[in-house]
Amino acid sequence: MASESHAMTREPTFHSITNSVGALKNENGIVDFARYAVRVPATSDNQQMPMEIALQPVGTEEKHVSNSMFTGGHDRVTRAHSKKIINSGASHPRTVVPEGSLCEIPGCSARMMTNRLSIDVLPCECGFRICKECYKDAMGTGDGFCPGCKEHYRGLDESEMALASQPQLSKSEAESQEFPMRSQSNEFDYTRCLYETNKSYGYGTAAWPMDGANGNKHDIGGDPKVFREKQWNPLTQKSSIRVAVLCPYRLLILVRIAVLGLFLQWRIAHPNEDAIWLWFMSAICEIWFAFSWLLDQLPKLCPVSRAVDLDALQEKFETPSPNNPSGKSDLPGIDVFVSTADPEKEPPLVTANTILSILAAEYPVEKLACYVSDDGGALLTFEAMAEAASFARIWVPFCRKHEIEPRNPESYFNLKRDPYKNKVRPDFVRDRRRVKREYDEFKVRINGLSDSIRRRSDAFNTREEVKVLKRWRENNSDEPIESLKIPKATWMADGTHWPGTWTVPDPDHSRGDHTSILQVMLDPPGNESKKGTESDGNSMDLREVDIRLPMLVYVTREKRQGYDHNKKAGAMNALVRASAIMSNGPFILNLDCDHYIYNSLALREGMCFMMDHDGDRVCYVQFPQRFEGIDPSDRYANHNSVFFDVNMRALDGIQGPVYVGTGCLFRRTALYGFEPPQLQEDADCCSCCFPRLKKPATVAYAPDVDPEDIQLSEDDEMNIALIPKTFGNSSLLVESVQVAAIQGLPLADHPSVKNGRPPGVLTRPREPLDPSTIAEAINVISCWYEDKTEWGQSVGWIYGSVTEDVVTGYRMHNRGWRSVYFVTKRDAFRGTAPINLTDRLHQVLRWATGSVEIFFSRNNALLGSPRLKLLQRIAYLNVGIYPFTSMFLIVYCFLPALSLFSGQFIVQTLEVTFLVYLLAITLTLCALAVLEIKWSGIELEEWWRNEQFWLIGGTSAHLVAVVQGLLKVLAGIEISFTLTSKSAGDDVDDDFADLYIFKWTSLMIPPLTIIMVNMIAIAYAICRTIYSTVPEWSHLLGGVFFSFWVLAHLYPFAKGLMGRRGKTPTVVFVWSGLIAISISLLGVAIYPPSANSDIGGSFQFP
Repeated sequence: MASESHAMTREPTFHSITNSVGALKNENGIVDFARYAVRVPATSDNQQMPMEIALQPVGTEEKHVSNSMFTGGHDRVTRAHSKKIINSGASHPRTVVPEGSLCEIPGCSARMMTNRLSIDVLPCECGFRICKECYKDAMGTGDGFCPGCKEHYRGLDESEMALASQPQLSKSEAESQEFPMRSQSNEFDYTRCLYETNKSYGYGTAAWPMDGANGNKHDIGGDPKVFREKQWNPLTQKSSIRVAVLCPYRLLILVRIAVLGLFLQWRIAHPNEDAIWLWFMSAICEIWFAFSWLLDQLPKLCPVSRAVDLDALQEKFETPSPNNPSGKSDLPGIDVFVSTADPEKEPPLVTANTILSILAAEYPVEKLACYVSDDGGALLTFEAMAEAASFARIWVPFCRKHEIEPRNPESYFNLKRDPYKNKVRPDFVRDRRRVKREYDEFKVRINGLSDSIRRRSDAFNTREEVKVLKRWRENNSDEPIESLKIPKATWMADGTHWPGTWTVPDPDHSRGDHTSILQVMLDPPGNESKKGTESDGNSMDLREVDIRLPMLVYVTREKRQGYDHNKKAGAMNALVRASAIMSNGPFILNLDCDHYIYNSLALREGMCFMMDHDGDRVCYVQFPQRFEGIDPSDRYANHNSVFFDVNMRALDGIQGPVYVGTGCLFRRTALYGFEPPQLQEDADCCSCCFPRLKKPATVAYAPDVDPEDIQLSEDDEMNIALIPKTFGNSSLLVESVQVAAIQGLPLADHPSVKNGRPPGVLTRPREPLDPSTIAEAINVISCWYEDKTEWGQSVGWIYGSVTEDVVTGYRMHNRGWRSVYFVTKRDAFRGTAPINLTDRLHQVLRWATGSVEIFFSRNNALLGSPRLKLLQRIAYLNVGIYPFTSMFLIVYCFLPALSLFSGQFIVQTLEVTFLVYLLAITLTLCALAVLEIKWSGIELEEWWRNEQFWLIGGTSAHLVAVVQGLLKVLAGIEISFTLTSKSAGDDVDDDFADLYIFKWTSLMIPPLTIIMVNMIAIAYAICRTIYSTVPEWSHLLGGVFFSFWVLAHLYPFAKGLMGRRGKTPTVVFVWSGLIAISISLLGVAIYPPSANSDIGGSFQFP
C-alpha cells in the first residue's frame, strides 16, 4: 500500500534561486549585506533543479535540506530555494562533569566523603560533592547550608556519619570486617550489605571482587555498581497531603456544605415581607453562589504531590546494559513546538530567547527537535530565527560547559545575583564576557532587523521600478505610466521575493493568503558525540563539550482565501503533521513564544512520568505556568497561584489536570485520538445504560520482540485500513503513527510493565532528511490537506472554541486517558503575563468566552463518556459554568446600594440566627483558605488577590463573555480576539511601566458603575439615617457592611484607574457619573426619604 501511495503522489520539483546580490547600493548609498550565502548558477533567473540531483543522498558537504527553504501549497509546485544560513565556527556541547569524586568547594581538591566500601556519601539531595573537612566547616558555622543548592543540610544519621568520618579501608579489609548498617528508623538495613556475585549466583551478602580469582575479568567476579543498574526502581513517586492537614480540610468542606444548606433553608423560610423583591433577588443569588462554590470545591478533595528520580531515569535509559552495550541514550524523542503569529505583539527577541533555551536543554541532542510555527508568515520572524540559530552555536556550548541556569540569555544576563558564585572553572570569566559581548551584538541585530528589511525592500523595489520604466521607454508603449503596477514586495537578503506575508499586502502575499514555507535552520545532529576544538585565544575551549545542536525548523503553513485556518489550533495541527514526517518524536512539548525553559532538566523530569511502569496511560504532563515581570503586589492576580497550586494539584489526585495551553508534554498517540491501552474495567450497574466504547487492541511488547515482527489481529488491521481517512492521504504520515506509538512505550523491563517496548530500540541512529521527505512535509501543511479528515474533530488540537486547549485535554480524559501535574522544585518554564488592566481583562474575556462555548457544545461535561470520573466531570462542568456566575454576581453587588437607597435589607431584621449563620460561613471559608495555604504553599496575599480579581472579572469580562457566547450560539455571530501583547512598556527605566498605562475599554463600565453607585448609596444612607426621626441603624449597618465588602474587592480595579499619579481620563468620570447619578435619582424617586412622593421630600440640609 505504501508503494501505491508513493506512486499516486505527484513527484515534487525543486528550484534553486539563481540571482544573488552580495551588497546592493541604492541611490542614497545605503548598503544591505546578505546574512546567508546563496549558490549562484550561471543564469539570472530561477532554474529547475534536476530531479536526479535533488533526490540523491545528502552528504556532509552539500545538504540541500538545510541549505534550502521549501515552499509549496494547493495547486502549486513544491520548490526548494537555496538559502544557506551563515554558520559560525562552533557547534553543540554538553555539560562537563568533573572526573573523580573530588570536593566541589572552590579551592579544595580533597576527595569527598566516602564509606568503607569507597561509595560516595552525599549529605545533600542535590548531589553536591563535599569532603569531610568542608562539611564540618559548613555545619560548624551555624547555618548548615549546602554550598550547592543553598538549602539546609538534612544532617547525616549516625551510621552514615560514622562511615564518612572513619578512615577509608582497602577493599580486602572492607570485605573482612563487619559493621552495623541501620536506617533512619533504627532498623537493620540488609539491602546495603548485598552485592552481586555474578552469573547464576544471584544477590547475596558475599562481596565479590571486581575481577575474578585469577585477576581475569571473565572469571567469577562482580561490580557492586551492577546491582544498582539491574535493580528495578520506579521513576516517579506519588504522595498524598499530610493527614493532619487533609482530614481537617475535608471535614471543613462537609461542615460548610451543611452550614450552607441550613442557611439557605432558613433564608427561604424567613422572607422579608417589607422588601420581598430584595429578599427574592438575594436568595436566588445566594443559592447560585452555593452551587458554584460546591462545583469548585468538590474536585479539591484529593490533592497530591509528586516527585521524580532522575538518577533512576539515567540508569535505566543511558547506562550500559546487555541490550545497550554502548550506553547510548534509549530515551524517546521530543518535538518542541513554539507558536507565534505577530512579530509586532510578540517581539522576535522574545521568541529567539525561547528557542535558545530549548536548544540548550539537558536532553539527548539527537532526540530533540524544535519547530517554530510562524502563523503570520513574516520575514522578520524568519530572519530572527536565522540569527538565533547562528548565536546558538556559541550560547549552547557555553551553557553545557559551565552548567548555566537559566538557559535563556536575556534572563541569565539580567539575574540580580553574583554570576561567578560556585563557578570553579578558571576560564568561566573569560567565556562569560565573550558570550555577553556576542549576545549584545545579537540583540542589536535582532532589534535592527525591521529597519534593515524595510531599507532593503525599498532599495530593491526602487531598482525594479527603474527597470520597468526603462522597458516602458524602450518599447515606446502607448500605455499610460499610471497603469504600470509594480508590487511593493518584501525582499530577502539574497535578492529574492519573500514567499510569505509582505509588509505591503499583495495577492498571494498577505496574512491570510500566502504559500507554505519550511526551512531547516539547523540540521539533524549525528548519533555520535562531537567534541569541540582547543581555544585559539578568541573562542571557548570546547574540547570536553559536545557541540552538536538539536534540529531547528521554521514552518509557515499555507493560507488561502476561502479556507478556515482555525487560528492557533490549526497551526499546531500543521506542526504535528510536519514533525511526524521529519522527526516523529513520540512526545510533543508545546510552548508559547514567551515561555522559555527555566529548568534545563524539565524535559527529563516530564519523561519520568511517561516512561514509568504505568506511563503508557498518561496522555500529557502539565507543568505550572510561572511568570516574570509581574508587579510585586500582583495587583491583578497574574500569577494565578490559587489555580495552579490549589486547583490543579487537586485535579491531579483524580484523573489529572486540565490542559492550559503551554508548558505541556504530550504523548503523540493521545493527540492522534487513540484510546489508552485496554483497561481492566469491571462491569458495574452503569454498564447497561452506558455501553462501553470499543477499545483498540493493544500489544504487550516483550524485551526480545522486534516491533516490525508484531502481528496484528484482524480488528487492528481493519482499524489501520481506516487510518488514511482519519489522517489524510500522506503515506509517510500514516506509517509514522505506529512507529510513534511503539517508541513512546515504557521499557518492558519489569513484570508490572504490561505494554512496553524492547530495550535498546531507540539507540539506533535516525535516518537523515532528504528533499523528498521535506516535500511530503510541505504537502501535509497545505491548506487543503485537512479536508474530509478528522483533523480538528477527533485528531490533534480540537477546533470550534477559542480555548482549544481545554477542549483538547477534555477529549483525552473523555477517552479514558489520565494526565499528570508536576510542580518542579525549580520552575520548569517561565513566561510573561499582561500586567495592564485592559490587557488582563481582555485575556480573561477570551478564556470566559471559550468556557461559554464549551458549555453550549458537545464538549459539555454532562455529555461525557463513562470513562470520565465523577469529580473530574464536576471540574470540567465548572469550567463551562463559571462565567454564568457573573449574572448573579453583578446583581448581588448592586443589592447593598439598593438596600441603602430603599432603607430595607435582605432580611427583616438582623436576627441572631442570621448573624450566627453569617459568622459560621465566613469562619469556615477562612479556615478552608488557611488549610489550602498550608498544603499548597501559597501565601495569604495571593489568595486574597485571587478573591479580589474573581469579583473584578466576574462583573466585567465574564458578563460580556456570556453575552458573546449566547450571540454565537443563537445568532451565529463569530467572535474575534486579538493577541495578548508580549512587549513591555516604553519606559525602559521602569520594569512595571505597563502597569500604569490606561487603555479605555467598555469592560470597565460595569465595575466602575458598581463603585460609584455604592459610594453614593453609603453617603445617602448615612445622611438619611442621621436626620431621620426614627433611625434604623440595623439596616444601615447591614447595607454599609456589604457595600464595603464590594468596594474592598474592587479596590485593585479603582487603583488601576488612577494610573501612576492619580490621573484618570475624563471619559471615566463622564460615563460613570452619568450612570451613577441616573441610578441614584431613580432610587430616590422610587423610595423618597420621607412620606412625600416628591423627589427629595422634606429632606433639608441644616
